[in-house]
Amino acid sequence: MKKFLLKTILPVALVLVSTKGFAQMSASNVQTVQPKIMVIPYVKEGEDLRTILENDVNKRIALTKIKEVFDNRGFTTVDFVAKLKSAKDNNIFTSDNQTDLKDQIVQMSGADIYVQAEVTENRTPSGNSVSVVMSGYEASTGNSLSNKVGESGKFYTDDFGKLASKAVESVSEEFLNVMQAKFTDIVLNGKSINIDISFAQDSKYKMSSEIAPENLPLSDQIEMWMENNSYKNNYHIQGTTDFRMILDDVRIPLKDSTGKNYNANKFALEMFKFFRNLNLQTDKDIKGNTIYITIK
Repeated sequence: MKKFLLKTILPVALVLVSTKGFAQMSASNVQTVQPKIMVIPYVKEGEDLRTILENDVNKRIALTKIKEVFDNRGFTTVDFVAKLKSAKDNNIFTSDNQTDLKDQIVQMSGADIYVQAEVTENRTPSGNSVSVVMSGYEASTGNSLSNKVGESGKFYTDDFGKLASKAVESVSEEFLNVMQAKFTDIVLNGKSINIDISFAQDSKYKMSSEIAPENLPLSDQIEMWMENNSYKNNYHIQGTTDFRMILDDVRIPLKDSTGKNYNANKFALEMFKFFRNLNLQTDKDIKGNTIYITIK
């Protein structure tokens, strides 16, 4: 049994209601969004993202077939090989770490969603087949959007490229329909991030500290800010102690008021400004879909 993995970056066409400020929706201004798709090969240990397609024709066929499926549905796609060549020619890569390389290419693409496709070649006496496991995630948060398994069926052929195409075709329609619904929900209700707020070991503050100018407990002021700045006031406080507050499923918009991609980094900057207005010094760190704020 031979396995290889592909990652695809795809979006789903839908209607986006533009944001007011950086997190509020304006009902009077509606625009159609056509996000981009980019198919990226997944690299296993010992493989190089920059050369992974050169020596495996079946990977190239499967990658091309997935991209073709999206093209046929009217989505805008970006050619991975062309982006990779551009990055290499312009010496953009700053690391040989494969995760870093992938992240840099994804950032260049401006994609909204990535799909990890695991393609497995199965050889048996009764025929050969290919299975494809496709798992979709929102690019900036890593939240799961869609998971489907496609099978080529068994055939007496060694043309695994053709079998890979059949496997992709068998699952693409249902996969994209689920993705469409989930991505529409993101547009309407925002995408979900987590926020972890804690205190430095030598900090003189805690959640019950009354902070000017409101002279209210810090925990209350944070919640009031979340009410006004989370997308459509959607957020959930998982728990609060005197030394920590954890918020899960805090919603932020897909796009900002200018139509540019909005992400956890931008929301963290707004939080930094909020704490600065309270004369509180903070450190911020972002890992995946979680913002870590440390109050000094």
